[in-house]
Amino acid sequence: MAEDKYNLKNPAVKRILQEVKEMQSNPSDDFMSLPLEENIFEWQFAIRGPRDSEFEGGIYHGRIQLPAEYPFKPPSFMLLTPNGRFETQTKICLSISNHHPEHWQPSWSVRTALVALIAFMPTNPNGALGSLDYTKEERRALAIKSRETAPRYGTPERQKLIDEIHEYMLSKAPPVPQATSLPAHEEQNINGEDEVQESPENPSAETAEERLHNPSDANTNIEERRELALDAEPVPAPIELPTARPSEPRVLHTPQQSVSRQADDRIFTWAAVGLTIAILVLLLKKFMKANGHGAVFMDES
Repeated sequence: MAEDKYNLKNPAVKRILQEVKEMQSNPSDDFMSLPLEENIFEWQFAIRGPRDSEFEGGIYHGRIQLPAEYPFKPPSFMLLTPNGRFETQTKICLSISNHHPEHWQPSWSVRTALVALIAFMPTNPNGALGSLDYTKEERRALAIKSRETAPRYGTPERQKLIDEIHEYMLSKAPPVPQATSLPAHEEQNINGEDEVQESPENPSAETAEERLHNPSDANTNIEERRELALDAEPVPAPIELPTARPSEPRVLHTPQQSVSRQADDRIFTWAAVGLTIAILVLLLKKFMKANGHGAVFMDES
């Protein structure tokens, strides 16, 4: 990069050249960004999709435009690779972008902004400007497609830088994880179903061909099955008896218990009658004794 083209006393130029050297001396596997030769205020970048997300394995290119007052004012960001989270070739709204200058800190850098952009990828867009809300399946398909080729954008100089960054990121990015396979027990169940289909109860294609060659045997088997079905008596459906509740036990009264209870009732009735008669006799004796007839009554008794 021809540094003599720029005023090295300019705070923005001085800061940008410092970040370029730091980016080249300390590269990252998660992102890469470099400015254009003809304009150090315009950067091309590529980030790797965050791990454990639908973007994992994807390579997403974009453009950064630094203001003349950098680093005291925030940059603007634009994605060039379809990703399902941000619109392409549209300035996106983030707390680190020029849409929210009140949040920007001069101590932040291009590296800091790219790390934040990666963290923003799997978050909920909440209707922010330049955001999209694709399904995970659509985003995963775009992640696979993003590895095929770099996006086409701008002048040949821009495109050359984009292609170089893409080759670097492709050498660092892991492959896109495939869709999760079925668990082992589910695969066994599927294999078991296949075996059941080929069991004697579900005859195979060879058995069917044999029956086609011997139609008389097949007809005989069908007639025998019909006769068995006609002769078979219908099996009554089981009757479900209601279960007795614990709080309401059921008591079964047998005939013997009923007879004994009736006999006990009769004995009690006769005993009550006899007691009543005895009381009446005692009262009668007292009455006779009080009237002077008690001696005669006692002699007769």
